Amino acid sequence: MTLPHADKSVSDTFAGPRKRVFVLGATGTIGRATVSVLLNQGHEVVCFVRQPSSGVLLPEQTAKLFEGASIRYGDVSNLASLIYQGFKGEQFDVLVSCLASRTGAPKDAWAIDHQAQMNGLEAAKRAGVSHFVLLSAICVQKPLLAFQHAKLAFEKALMESGMTYSIVRPTAFFKSLSGQLERVKKGKPFLLFGDGTLTACKPISDSDLGDYIAGCIHDQTRHNRILPIGGPGAAITPREQGEKLFELLGQEVRFKHIPVAMMDVIINVLSFLGRVIPSMADKAELARIGRYYATESMLVWDAQSGTYDAVATPSTGTQTLFDFYADLVQGGQAPERGDHAVF
Repeated sequence: MTLPHADKSVSDTFAGPRKRVFVLGATGTIGRATVSVLLNQGHEVVCFVRQPSSGVLLPEQTAKLFEGASIRYGDVSNLASLIYQGFKGEQFDVLVSCLASRTGAPKDAWAIDHQAQMNGLEAAKRAGVSHFVLLSAICVQKPLLAFQHAKLAFEKALMESGMTYSIVRPTAFFKSLSGQLERVKKGKPFLLFGDGTLTACKPISDSDLGDYIAGCIHDQTRHNRILPIGGPGAAITPREQGEKLFELLGQEVRFKHIPVAMMDVIINVLSFLGRVIPSMADKAELARIGRYYATESMLVWDAQSGTYDAVATPSTGTQTLFDFYADLVQGGQAPERGDHAVF
């Protein structure tokens, strides 16, 4: 498969006719960025979000966050709610889904990464949607975890649905690579698995990814394609990330090396306990997620050579991870990092 490269922003290049766009997962950081681009491109946007509750944005906060979009409340895990409270019998052109399970635990993954997405696909068909743009993940190339299998199961269903699809598989997010800034600020060492060169990635910012996702609507080269995508610049290792943070903070480089075997011991213990204590089974899965990201690169996987290929990993956008680090060091606001951040 020839991978499309996208070396620049597409929001203007592929601007086209105004579409009615239904968005799932709009309140996540990627969802927010995508909605912003869609509105800037002139599309009519409807966001389907959870009913306000503890820990969830209040109606007035949601309205302010998505000014210019219509907000509808309901339960994405309930097909009837999606149909009657979301689509409301109206016609739409495109569904953009940025849904993702919060923890990656098996029950959560199959409920959101698969079943909720299936609900969205079924409701979209009934609303006349002709194009489904899906935010997936590049790590599904080598599926070892529950959430990866759940995502792949839905990708397969989408590709077999007969609907035009664009499956976007981004590399690492800035927010997942920013967790050690505070510990380094406090004079603590930067944590590395192995020697810090086991993995590499081409991180992509929320805004650049949102621009790419929105660009899938009118860029026909992205239709009926699986689209791995990273940010600008060369692939970087965890060691290089740490070195840059120390440089920006004006500190001496200090690393603490964690053997991968230590994570294997933790996983084995939690898995054993999980046989009798269900919560321990979920913790074991979270540990497996941590190990996966510590040992697998977020780049295109070349199955023939059995290696990750940075050159074959497409790039887009303008903001680099090191630009982001510089902003954080200067007082920028750190993003929400989610429930299964490694550090």
